[in-house]
Amino acid sequence: MKKFFCFALAIMMLSAFAACSNSSDGPAANGDNEVFADGDQYDEIGGELNILNWGEYIDPELITLFEEETGVKVNYVEMTSNEEMLIKLKSSDCVYDMCFPSEYIIEQLIASDLLLPLDMDKIPNAKNIMQDKLEITNSFDPGNKYSLPYMWGTVGILYNTTMVEEPVTSWGILWDEKYAGQIWMYDSVRDSIGITLKYLGYDLNTRSEAEIAEARDLLIAQKPLRKGFGTDNMRASMINGKAAMAVIYSGDAFVCMDENEDLAYAVPEEGSNVWFDNVVIPKSAKNVEAAHAFINFLNDGAIAARNTEYIYYSTPNQAAMDRLDEYFTGSETYNPPKEVLDRCTVFHDLGDFVSVYNEAWNAIKMK
Repeated sequence: MKKFFCFALAIMMLSAFAACSNSSDGPAANGDNEVFADGDQYDEIGGELNILNWGEYIDPELITLFEEETGVKVNYVEMTSNEEMLIKLKSSDCVYDMCFPSEYIIEQLIASDLLLPLDMDKIPNAKNIMQDKLEITNSFDPGNKYSLPYMWGTVGILYNTTMVEEPVTSWGILWDEKYAGQIWMYDSVRDSIGITLKYLGYDLNTRSEAEIAEARDLLIAQKPLRKGFGTDNMRASMINGKAAMAVIYSGDAFVCMDENEDLAYAVPEEGSNVWFDNVVIPKSAKNVEAAHAFINFLNDGAIAARNTEYIYYSTPNQAAMDRLDEYFTGSETYNPPKEVLDRCTVFHDLGDFVSVYNEAWNAIKMK
């Protein structure tokens, strides 16, 4: 899942955490029990821990804290796509001890026997993860044997309420001619084709060539209405009031809404994608002990709360949710209700059929 982070937000959160570190109510990097909601104490482990993760997807101060607690030197390497991660983990010289892939990539990694089963005795803080989130991740990692959820969210429509007056309840608004030239689509084959399939009433994991062709033709017909396919550029466009709407990830929408009060977010009634980035340990990991310790560290309630406040993506950790203020917990963008999640589906690995999606995507982008 591509991650986005606003520089202005970084400055704001840096100031907030500086204040928090001097408060007895928040976690402070002092090694005392009060740092951790679960009263954890970490033994000296040492060595190095090589992490592969998305950019700007963890509070860097937490990495420093973990290093101080354990004596482990963390090497944090950023990736730009799930496919890049897959290539690196399949390499014979893979150096990573842990990484954070999305659901359909985890299915491929399990099928390729590239993951180490998690030792749950070494991750007692896994008890903090919400059961309803584990039930969803169980659909791509049966029994959550190889992974635990790190962050999650939905795909929906971010829209400017000064430009879009009617309620955004259907993906069909993306084909409304009155918004011609004001519609951003996400530059991703699974996301753009997936929401179009949902609009047409189909499964976003369909293996029907006829349904894919119908979605392809609808997206080709949308071209005169689109401002373009985008990623980071469309988010800046929405913050600056330069477009009416954009297909976007909920965490990114939450950041944008923090920057522009005229923006709102909706998951259409036809349903959408609910995505999860989970943490896994490759079979080739060299420092398995440190990897388990870091997973346990991330799932401490105080640490998980601090992390989600930094990156603005939704945490699956109930102990963290209990520590967050209403700004997070009361937001349906950050914390969508059950009725929204009930109409959302995770992406699954398509196997060789992914070539049909890619062919359709190439046709859409070439028109």
